[in-house]
Amino acid sequence: MDRQSIRALAAVAAVGVAAPALAHHSTAMFDFDKTVEITGTVQDFQWTNPHTWTNVEVAGTGESAGVYGLEGMSPNYLSRNGWTKRTLKPGDKLTFAVHPLKDGRKGGFMVSVKLPDGTVLPNLPQRPEVAEARNAAPP
Repeated sequence: MDRQSIRALAAVAAVGVAAPALAHHSTAMFDFDKTVEITGTVQDFQWTNPHTWTNVEVAGTGESAGVYGLEGMSPNYLSRNGWTKRTLKPGDKLTFAVHPLKDGRKGGFMVSVKLPDGTVLPNLPQRPEVAEARNAAPP
């Protein structure tokens, strides 16, 4: 094999190794300037890479009723913050803070979840201005 063929093969290999890094999707579909609360029953919690996924059924008869698909942070990130693959279980009735989808469909990016005992588990890193406002508020 000549030197030019070896270089071409190395270039193809480098592109192949880099391709998975390019596969990570955008979060442009979420409205990170808006946070809404939804209360519903967990249908399933998928502890998968690159992001977790939760399907939540919101009961009722209005427009807000239906199944919401909520994207979450990676299992690696969540496990470092106290989550496990069993944190959310089918049948759990919980309240979720969500950055909604910009197009109005039922879904979004999970900000946090409030457990029945009132414990709030963050899913996203806390923005400094949110933490400052929370610390400045009277008890």
